[in-house]
Amino acid sequence: MNPRLASLTLSVALSLSALFVPTLRAAPVVQRGDLVAFCGDSITARRIYTLYLQEYLLLCAPLEAVATIQAGRGFDTASGFSNRLENDVLTFNPSVATLCFGMNDGKYSPVSTDTIEGYRKSLTDSIRQLKAGGVRTIIAGSPGVVDPAKFKQPRVDAARYNETLARLRDTARDVAKAENVIFADVYTPMLDALTQAKAKFGADYILANDGIHPNPNGHLVFAYAFLKALGFDGDLGTLTVDFASGRAAGSPGHTVLGYVNGVLKIESTRYPFCFENPQDPTGSRALTPFVPFNRELNRYRLVVNNAPVRTRITWGTTNREFTAAELAAGVNLAEAFPDNPFCAPFFAAAKVMKEQQDFEDQSIRVLLNSLLDWRKDYPASAPQTRILADLVAAKSVEKRAASRAAIKPVTHELKIEAVR
Repeated sequence: MNPRLASLTLSVALSLSALFVPTLRAAPVVQRGDLVAFCGDSITARRIYTLYLQEYLLLCAPLEAVATIQAGRGFDTASGFSNRLENDVLTFNPSVATLCFGMNDGKYSPVSTDTIEGYRKSLTDSIRQLKAGGVRTIIAGSPGVVDPAKFKQPRVDAARYNETLARLRDTARDVAKAENVIFADVYTPMLDALTQAKAKFGADYILANDGIHPNPNGHLVFAYAFLKALGFDGDLGTLTVDFASGRAAGSPGHTVLGYVNGVLKIESTRYPFCFENPQDPTGSRALTPFVPFNRELNRYRLVVNNAPVRTRITWGTTNREFTAAELAAGVNLAEAFPDNPFCAPFFAAAKVMKEQQDFEDQSIRVLLNSLLDWRKDYPASAPQTRILADLVAAKSVEKRAASRAAIKPVTHELKIEAVR
């Protein structure tokens, strides 16, 4: 490992408890009827972590009438965003916005005072504009890190650019505090996960093919950081069974339809989070050993009281054995059975959500930005361009409704039996 990266990693490890303290909240800050805008640079515009966030908001922690909109843009900076947010974001009247800038703001150079102060000023201006535009809740995210295995820039190596990004993280944290908004630390858990993964799989383990734009494994860290900042506690439901008496119950979102001969039948309207591409080393599931996503955000528990000493649980096409003590304490089904009956409907709904985000990317990046330029060059065209902008906004409402309509209740069964 590069000596600079090793030194930086040690520094982060020593101060991890001080830097990476997830925000604790009594309840999620997302409320019924909110529209959540995902704002950022090309990492956001790739529509990967933003899709994970949309999946979680609509499937895992469903609140009535919550919707999202994708407002990322390639090559963007905090400064660029402050110039476009009225046109690209406030057009849709969001009540919540997540911001993730910094990768391009660092200019792919060693850290400088001008870089830090320019980022501070632009991020502050963006937050104030969003507040003035009626956005109730703002989450200021830090940049992530670059991957030393692939990062190639003429002015700086990976270790030094990660130092720049660390300074930008600190600046985002300071701005969030000064402006009384929420801070999401992406940098620290991403560096920690990258370090652990490379220690286990080797220095050539890849988090970003070009060193900058993460693969789905890296995007899982972005989703984790923003969901923690949004205040989600990860309790997605509990199924409780008394093996001796044959009684069973489910928490809200999980209705027990029957428990006969050891087979528990449930109808669920609340999903555990599902991970795609299980065999892909760059897929989101590959990084779960190094990101506490399942433990902190994806707990769908089965509690079996008075279970046999050894008990076999079958869910879908997979079975596993557990001790009576493990089942009494509660087993996280989402982690123990990553391939489960929720996966097919989860990914079917995700496909519709992806279509929504693809539309929003095209309509905002191509159409709305063109209208912004047109209005600047031809001020008299404002009434006509307003009509087109309203059509985009109306179509986005239709796409959001389709995303919600794609979510279906899931009926599934768990078989609970003694191991002879």
